[in-house]
Amino acid sequence: VQLVESGGGLVQAGGSLRLSCTAFGGAFSRNPMGWFRQGPGKEREFLATISWSGGKITNVDAVKDRFSISRDNTDNTVYLQMNSLKPEDTAVYYCAAARDYTAVSPRAEDYDYWGRGTQVTVSS
Repeated sequence: VQLVESGGGLVQAGGSLRLSCTAFGGAFSRNPMGWFRQGPGKEREFLATISWSGGKITNVDAVKDRFSISRDNTDNTVYLQMNSLKPEDTAVYYCAAARDYTAVSPRAEDYDYWGRGTQVTVSS
């Protein structure tokens, strides 16, 4: 099983990016999938997760209504739409998937598969 993120890059403050993460080597249409990030010198931070049916948990303290998670079960892909980006959003962004169908969770330890990450840099 491999998770591959894409869509990161350099953007100016106030701009938008859409991250994608596709799962290869297995069917993930019923597995919870989530997004985390790790900024320079910071711990990994939960951003959002989504169940197969579209139920979501979002870290509103971190991203409020600026970030939105969605998924396409036909393509085993989860997305993170990021708007109104700020310099403090600069981080490596990781997607994750859980084997347990019920693990719609903000805890990193509940996820079994991780991508390698994609860098997002927001300039001021």
